[in-house]
Amino acid sequence: MSSGKVYLVGAGPGDPSLITVRGMQLIQQADVVVYDRLVHPDLLAYAPPSATLIYCGKRCGHHFLSQEKINQILVEEALAGKQVVRLKGGDPGIFARVGEEAATCVQYNIPFEIVPGVTAGSAAPLYAGIPLTHRGIASSVVFVTGHCRHGSDEEEPDWSRLAGIDTLVFYMGIKKLPAICQSLLAHGRSPKTPVALIRWGTWKERQETLVGNLEDIEKKVRQRGFTAPAIIVVGEVVKLRECLAWFEGDGDKQDQREAILNEG
Repeated sequence: MSSGKVYLVGAGPGDPSLITVRGMQLIQQADVVVYDRLVHPDLLAYAPPSATLIYCGKRCGHHFLSQEKINQILVEEALAGKQVVRLKGGDPGIFARVGEEAATCVQYNIPFEIVPGVTAGSAAPLYAGIPLTHRGIASSVVFVTGHCRHGSDEEEPDWSRLAGIDTLVFYMGIKKLPAICQSLLAHGRSPKTPVALIRWGTWKERQETLVGNLEDIEKKVRQRGFTAPAIIVVGEVVKLRECLAWFEGDGDKQDQREAILNEG
């Protein structure tokens, strides 16, 4: 039997309509779909009735399947001649370990394809009315993983450099929010720097946004009981939400929007 193929596909940030055309085509042709926790269940309905669906969701402190087991499944199913779609939330190349899974395919001489997706780091803020760049406000953006910690496989970020970036976007950073705020303040960021947390970004009726600044956002998170999954945005662009919020139905009135846009 000839070897199958592995497709490492970005499912987008949540809203099922944000998957790419190529990603949708591959789901419709799949023999096996190995999918993450943040993949919208509506996307799975497009797989053929004969397809095998394998859940491998991860959340902080609990992995339904280890990364090694996921790699093993991809190899076994592909060597059995199947078309395997590894469906990953967001974009597979941004904090999604696609390099490890692709390297496993190389190790076993299994053909593979990587299909980009819309990353939550840009989509969730936009659905909250926060563009990551804006003329005259922000011309630089950095994506940072919130999982960095001493003694882990990933090194602590260079906070002295990050503090000078206009817009910072943290993935998986709820548990490390106090350390993030403290580190940025210690390296010169103003306590009044706006911060937004977007929970379940792009998910209809689930998205929730919390806004504060570096000196009070931790308190607001505790008071609200705000939990993962959430994207954290740090920077002046957060203020644009006051006039650009559209998805959650909590934007200001049109005259207020126009006043903000016409300032200066």
